[in-house]
Amino acid sequence: MHVVATIILIGWIAFWAYWLARAVGNKQGRSRWGQFAGFRIVVIVVALFLIRAGAFKNDTITDNAWRQGIGLALFVAGLGFAIWARLYIGRNWGAPMSQKVDPELVRTGPYRLVRHPIYSGILLAFLGTAVAVSWYWLLALVASGAYFGYSAFMEERYMTSRFPDSYPDYKHSTKMFVPFVA
Repeated sequence: MHVVATIILIGWIAFWAYWLARAVGNKQGRSRWGQFAGFRIVVIVVALFLIRAGAFKNDTITDNAWRQGIGLALFVAGLGFAIWARLYIGRNWGAPMSQKVDPELVRTGPYRLVRHPIYSGILLAFLGTAVAVSWYWLLALVASGAYFGYSAFMEERYMTSRFPDSYPDYKHSTKMFVPFVA
């Protein structure tokens, strides 16, 4: 396997291990995981397809040094942004579309730039993986993008009802996923 692909694979493994470890001690809440099991199954099937199809095998990995460099930079920036957001949201973090007991509206750190920086960071990391490793990873980007888009929509409905005085102003002053764009 190529060096950049190995770095990215190890980066994804380390990221998800960190993510699971940081989940300990979060605020209690209700999760809507069961309601959207079908969509999660589609995302898991896409991930398994990518692994089976060889998205990290030598014959599918790019040899283009520019693509590898740009992709690695996007990957690192994306995971860094997601981790920064995870640190700022603290104990309020939960699975997508979960509803925490006594939630707080976080508007600092990366949340002053976009309303869903964790999703933005993970999507950027998937884009970086696709650029640096294999275009197969665009499937993961599209599947995750659809899931995160729906999750963000549902979460914003909840936050608007939970913070009717402050969330609409926050929503108006920030973009959903990409600073200054969308």
